[in-house]
Amino acid sequence: MKNFNEIIEKMQLHKMKVPNTKIQISIPNAKQALSETMKYILKYDGKEMIWIEPYNEVAEWLSDNKGLGLFMYGNCGLGKSVLARYVLPAIILQELNKVVTVYDMNYLNANINDALTKRIVCLDDVGTEEMSVKYGERRLAFAEIMDMAEKNNNLVIVTTNLNMDDLRNRYDDRVLDRIKSTTKRVLFTGKSFRG
Repeated sequence: MKNFNEIIEKMQLHKMKVPNTKIQISIPNAKQALSETMKYILKYDGKEMIWIEPYNEVAEWLSDNKGLGLFMYGNCGLGKSVLARYVLPAIILQELNKVVTVYDMNYLNANINDALTKRIVCLDDVGTEEMSVKYGERRLAFAEIMDMAEKNNNLVIVTTNLNMDDLRNRYDDRVLDRIKSTTKRVLFTGKSFRG
């Protein structure tokens, strides 16, 4: 049997592409870490945390992501953006010493190439962005990032208020298939906390 580690080393020596390993997240006491961090972050806005069922699934992902990203979708006002922008990056930085680069989809077009170089990205509010058109070249940032996530085993954390049919209509079946293959999907339902 061949020594595949030697083959990979030779490929790297010749600057050939080799697959990245998947990013593993395994946080002990994930539910407690999620709850405490969320309470702390919400305190900045003078808000209280109310634990809802989808948070259990997010905590489950934090305890063992199985190499997958996280795709939070559904009703607005239920904490998806707070989780993605602040809570999960704080926990991942504290527990794993890994940086989550957060992008607001409304402003991502200016940073598409930068986002494509990151191993862990958060894309907040997918579906609100416009198509990027520069010098006649049309680019869909979300589609490109999901493609790169699949090819390079990058980890993506995504929030959107779109449902799966809306996503299919906006991006196409290939992007939807990549969402399914690269992320754990968590549906947020219920009444908005905003009032």
